[in-house]
Amino acid sequence: MTARGSAPQHAPRRKRGGGAARPPYDFREQVGHLLRRAYQRHVAIFQQNTADPGLTAVQFVTLCTLRERGPSSQSELVRATAVDQGTIRGIIERLKARGLVEIEDDGGDRRKVIVHLTPQGAATLDRMVPSAHHITELTMGGLEPVERVALVYLLRKMIGTGSST
Repeated sequence: MTARGSAPQHAPRRKRGGGAARPPYDFREQVGHLLRRAYQRHVAIFQQNTADPGLTAVQFVTLCTLRERGPSSQSELVRATAVDQGTIRGIIERLKARGLVEIEDDGGDRRKVIVHLTPQGAATLDRMVPSAHHITELTMGGLEPVERVALVYLLRKMIGTGSST
């Protein structure tokens, strides 16, 4: 402490050997923080613009997966949606409670359940898809067309799915 009661000011640290100092760590410039903020913004846009306020983004993805893949086991949904087993179980229960999916036992494996999209679930998807396109537009609204393509390409590359998945 100095005579005024404050901590002394230190000069920037230098690397050994006279190299330049490393810039201070600014979490606001870190990829994880920026991805989290972008995701929070997207979720807020989703919630404000969805055709079905009772449907979350991950529930919507689960319904889309069932439409695309057909009846699926929970483990198949986990792989297709990248949602963990415990979370997908809760999602399925909430969708079932709303009548958007049905569950039946797999005849060959009593431990396995198969999730089916109901006609009501399909109708909900039909109402949601235009909203989903609008939500994507709002999320990416500040980007030029080439930036949108680059963003999607880079996000796919970061998660290891390449440019086609």
